[in-house]
Amino acid sequence: MILLEINNRIIEDTLRAKFSGGKFESVEVTIADFDGVQFHISNPDGEKSKLRVSITMKFYKDLQKYGADELLKNIYKDYITSPEDGYDVSLLFDLENPPPESEREQVINKVAMLKRNCFASVFEKYFDYQAAGSGGEQHAVIHYRDDETLYLQATEDRVTVIFSTVFKDDDDIIISKVFMQEFKEGRRASQTAPQVLFSHKDPPRELQGTGASTGENIAYITFVLEPRHTNPKAREGTINLIHTFRNYLHYHIKCSKAYLHTRMRARTADFIKILNRARPEPKTTEKKTITGKTFVRQ
Repeated sequence: MILLEINNRIIEDTLRAKFSGGKFESVEVTIADFDGVQFHISNPDGEKSKLRVSITMKFYKDLQKYGADELLKNIYKDYITSPEDGYDVSLLFDLENPPPESEREQVINKVAMLKRNCFASVFEKYFDYQAAGSGGEQHAVIHYRDDETLYLQATEDRVTVIFSTVFKDDDDIIISKVFMQEFKEGRRASQTAPQVLFSHKDPPRELQGTGASTGENIAYITFVLEPRHTNPKAREGTINLIHTFRNYLHYHIKCSKAYLHTRMRARTADFIKILNRARPEPKTTEKKTITGKTFVRQ
């Protein structure tokens, strides 16, 4: 199965081109990402020697409650600037003094992971709660889409991460159940994998009393993360994988449906060829007219 990239490739390519030197040129790039996230790369106030990268997220205010601003300042340091109008976070670069050659790729990679690093704040907070043996707050609630929500809860021995997601088609639910079964099989193959639970229509017990939605087209996916997944050495990889899970799931459902449709079309084409070969040849009969001429009746 394909893992979605956690970095934004367009941002990487744009920054790499701008940091390589040469003539300063104006840039105006708007990039759409998953979960309604939008990036904007531009020259502030028309200064071609300056480059600003901004991000807007509908759920950024939810992340601010769990230290998103502080985490980003720690990661991006002096590159943090006042947010552009209509955006939540902005980074500013002076192209006359780009990052040193030895650090350039590292800086480019960090900027391309801006969305991931915003998301990381809530996971870092609850991983710390678990490491301290504290349950922290009751639940973290991140409305990462208009009708979908991410929940986190920490206890002394685990962090529970729950995604609510909406399926627009009935057959998506069927495919998702098969897909989630593969996660259970994966846990049998590797005992270090986290426990994954899938519930349809009703929220799991952990969300009782939270007002979580119910319905025929709603599903909840629960990850039970143990200390081996949340310790300082492993948490970066855990965050990289888990924050993209919702998009990973729906991406593979769409790929599965496309594959099934392709196979059905190919099989239908084969059946049509078989039917065409099985069609009997029409019989021809030679007839004569009264004048002695012959003709063939089809």
